[in-house]
Amino acid sequence: MKHPAPVEVTYKNMRFPITHNPNNVTLNKFIEELKKYGVTTIVRVCEATYDTILVEKEGTYVLDWPFGDGAPPSNQIVADRLNFIKIKFHEEPGCCIALHCIRGAFKGKQLLYLEKYHPKMHLCFKDSSGHINNCCIQ
Repeated sequence: MKHPAPVEVTYKNMRFPITHNPNNVTLNKFIEELKKYGVTTIVRVCEATYDTILVEKEGTYVLDWPFGDGAPPSNQIVADRLNFIKIKFHEEPGCCIALHCIRGAFKGKQLLYLEKYHPKMHLCFKDSSGHINNCCIQ
């Protein structure tokens, strides 16, 4: 089965490829695809469909923050994700965090959630002189 190429969402030094959901059969090709983007972390927002051992052997960390298919994430998942992103991009500027769910399309509930979403955090980073040089509203 052929999967669509990842779609990369970027803002300043933050990169987020949104990918298909692999399984154990397609995992090797998935890993090679992630290497092209320099992915250091995968955020899995669905049930596990593959063993993370091969991915982690390649030096890519996998975080599991699942929520229901077609549903928006809980407030706790959003808060955890934003805190992780803030720390990760502060420690590793320019790193790449891939995300995937079980299907490749947004559902009606998710689109409604995005339409009503209000930013909960500003991700800002200071340079060595203390000036804010990158900021993203999440």
